[in-house]
Amino acid sequence: MATLFDLPDLVLLEIFSYLPVRDRIRISRVCHRWKKLVDDRWLWRHVDLTLYTGRKLIEEQNSRETSEPRYQMRPKVMWHLLRRYMASRLHSLRMGGYLFSGSQAPQLSPALMRALGQKCPNLKRLCLHVADLSMVPITSLPSTLRTLELHSCEISMIWLQKEQDPTVLPLLECIVLDRVPAFRDEHLQGLTRFRALRSLVLGGTYRVTETGLDASLQELSYLQRLEVLGCTLSADSTLLAVSRHLRDLRKIRLTVGGLSAQGLVFLEGMPVLESVCLQGPLITPEMPTPTQIVSSCLTMPKLRVLEVQGLGWEGQEAEKILCKGLPHCRVIVRACPKESMDWWM
Repeated sequence: MATLFDLPDLVLLEIFSYLPVRDRIRISRVCHRWKKLVDDRWLWRHVDLTLYTGRKLIEEQNSRETSEPRYQMRPKVMWHLLRRYMASRLHSLRMGGYLFSGSQAPQLSPALMRALGQKCPNLKRLCLHVADLSMVPITSLPSTLRTLELHSCEISMIWLQKEQDPTVLPLLECIVLDRVPAFRDEHLQGLTRFRALRSLVLGGTYRVTETGLDASLQELSYLQRLEVLGCTLSADSTLLAVSRHLRDLRKIRLTVGGLSAQGLVFLEGMPVLESVCLQGPLITPEMPTPTQIVSSCLTMPKLRVLEVQGLGWEGQEAEKILCKGLPHCRVIVRACPKESMDWWM
């Protein structure tokens, strides 16, 4: 009977890629062959060091009678991974759990961020979860980043502000701001200095106002993808700003709070818009009917995807109206998505 040791190297590498980083290092001690495989560059292109999924789990682990939380990534281990395994191999990195873990937990530092930039010249994507960045200046982030994701992170008031060095993150193409409570109009205005920026995702950024969004999009006219989810902004005001300033937009996703048939008219005639996603679950009496949605979509010459999530239309007459009225489009009608924003990755 064949055993795990009889599998080809490529198969073992694929299996190892699903293991947490700590387990990868442990299995390198099994035999010389596995040590060599764990050291393979392919295995360290995408690294997930996310510690926890939320405050509840962190509190549960911190309540145990141990000197430190279980599975905690200590600073010494972080530096060892950086020097021994990641380095020039690393393309994307996920880190987290540094906000609620307590005084014994490792903290993200400017030194670590600068080391990532120096030792990982191929790092393109950095995803930070539940991290305190108030003492980490944006200037310390790796200049090679093309995608920056902040999920439930704390930032300082001067983070992302326009007056800072305009040469910071010159290659940044996509930024995700998911439940970043301090993010406000001034930060949004600061994004205008990233001239390579093409994708912007705002989720739960309740301090951003309609006036601030309109003013910022005027200078972000080169955006090709915009997602506004779970914010206090009305859908109508968002679509008005989009129609005025983002004529090159290709993809848009937004929650339907405050969406009316008149608001949907603002998208009519968008010349290159390819994908529209309307996301629930909030439905108001002014919500456009399926027939009105079809009417507006038919005026968008490049539209190929219409997605409706969480409106309770799946399997209903509304879904049939959308599919029949837009035969040239891929119509997707789904139930309400997960609370997290991991769907977009």
